[in-house]
Amino acid sequence: MPDYHAPLRDMRFVLHEVFDAPALWARLPALAETVDADTADAILEEAAKVTGQLIAPLNRSGDEEGVLWLDGQVTTPTGFKQAYATYIQGGWVGLAGNPQFGGMGMPKMLAVQFEEMLYAANSSFALYSALSAGACLAIDAHASEALKSIYLEPMYEGRWAGSMCLTEAHAGTDLGILRTKAEPLDDDSYAITGSKIFITGGEQDLTENIIHLVLAKLPDAPAGPKGISLFLVPKRLVQADGSLGAENAVSCGSLEHKMGIKASATCVMNFDGARGYLIGGAHQGLAAMFTMMNYERLSIGIQGIGCAEASYQCAIDYARERVQGRAVGGAQAPEKVADPILVHADVRRMLLSIKAMTEGGRAFASYVGQQLDLAKFSPDAAEKSAAEALVALLTPVAKAFFSDTGLESCIHGQQVLGGHGYIREWGQEQLVRDVRIAQIYEGTNGIQALDLLGRKVVANGGAALRQFAAEVRQFAHQHEAAYGSQLVVALERLESVSGWLLEQAKHDRNEVGAASVEYLHLFGYVAYAYMWARMVAVAQSKCASADDFYAGKLGTAAFFFSRLLPRTLSLEASIRAGSEPLYALSAEQF
Repeated sequence: MPDYHAPLRDMRFVLHEVFDAPALWARLPALAETVDADTADAILEEAAKVTGQLIAPLNRSGDEEGVLWLDGQVTTPTGFKQAYATYIQGGWVGLAGNPQFGGMGMPKMLAVQFEEMLYAANSSFALYSALSAGACLAIDAHASEALKSIYLEPMYEGRWAGSMCLTEAHAGTDLGILRTKAEPLDDDSYAITGSKIFITGGEQDLTENIIHLVLAKLPDAPAGPKGISLFLVPKRLVQADGSLGAENAVSCGSLEHKMGIKASATCVMNFDGARGYLIGGAHQGLAAMFTMMNYERLSIGIQGIGCAEASYQCAIDYARERVQGRAVGGAQAPEKVADPILVHADVRRMLLSIKAMTEGGRAFASYVGQQLDLAKFSPDAAEKSAAEALVALLTPVAKAFFSDTGLESCIHGQQVLGGHGYIREWGQEQLVRDVRIAQIYEGTNGIQALDLLGRKVVANGGAALRQFAAEVRQFAHQHEAAYGSQLVVALERLESVSGWLLEQAKHDRNEVGAASVEYLHLFGYVAYAYMWARMVAVAQSKCASADDFYAGKLGTAAFFFSRLLPRTLSLEASIRAGSEPLYALSAEQF
């Protein structure tokens, strides 16, 4: 399997030049004394070493060995435990965590770059700490001070891990019908009884304790999602002084045998009257859990970007070295028996598609991270509110579009290698298998599309969309030379389709569902066009330099605007075809 090298040059370009993140951090009091450009660069450099030299070498071996279940105990692949011990020494689990409880307090704009490196290096390894970081967010936002003081520090340290226990065998997307119960005990704790499936990191041998966040229903719970509460359930009980006590009544019943991410333990977890503690208010569990899930959804979307980047690195190296055939215009390497396959149009199409979508995604992930930082840290109420609205609007786009296009990119990368892409040693087939799950977990991409169109656009009359569109339009008008006019045309297409759907939804209940996936993709391409316009504006101001990086940016942008953005035309046509073709067949006619 080829080596992975973090794309530090592009990450610094996005952070420092496109978004001027250090200037943003300097004006946010909570970040001003915590991070600056030098600190960010130092963290990125160290992260590149950790992911490239420690974690990436375990990717193929971890996939081949997988995790082992025996009598309820899970063993991770060879090298994982040792690598994890080194990993947590650097404080990486708590990179963006609350400093009050031992986190490093770094901004999300920086954390998304690190998350991309992790997923690119080894998606299975990345998931163990990703769930811990998400669990910490929910605990920090909603748990009592007593629970936070006991649980957050060892979780940020990485000594304890976190898991998210939502899904049951009969209740995936429809959490309102879950059956796990919580019975009140005399000491303000609860006895949790039920079974959960598909639990990432529900059991493993990396940490001394695992803190499960479990959705369950109290005896007096109303029916449906309004009756769900959230509970903190430790694998091992914790004493008042923070020391570990007896085993809780929590067990791993089995492991799932999966298509990919085979080194990540996906568990069936059984709770047999396990002691748990309420997080947030009774029947307020979904609100608390979604604090975690919204961050996790961005993270899982970034898995698509990371895997695509790893696939690209392998594919471009192969395309430069592999010789097959001659360029149609004449030999480009006459000293060789054939030309490198990079001369061929279809190979270039695939590589440029990966490059354009991965770099656009990296910029968009940073943009969403910027909104999360403003929503969390801005002292200005109006700015904070505006950022919160954009986070709500853009999170489903990020999760679904990153992962949908990430799979497409990994398939392109595999195709570049031809037959060698289909065999194990090059790693491309593993990337295709590993990235595939990102479209499914943390809310399937179809659900993300329904959330975007139904809840974030139609339900509020397009208010958040208008806010985003105003920002994009202002930039486009100020930067005509940076594909501003093409950006406006694409934006107007999105606005026109949105207005049409708002009207259609008034008299056709099926319209939102029928259009949602195509709508999310249309939105995604327009968002990437905005990101590419911002990158072009910077690159144009630097292209007089001798740095090929900026010329490469301009060339990739030209490919995006001429060959990829026109996909919005067919997406619009599909949307305007309406819901009738989807409902023309009876169940028996399928």
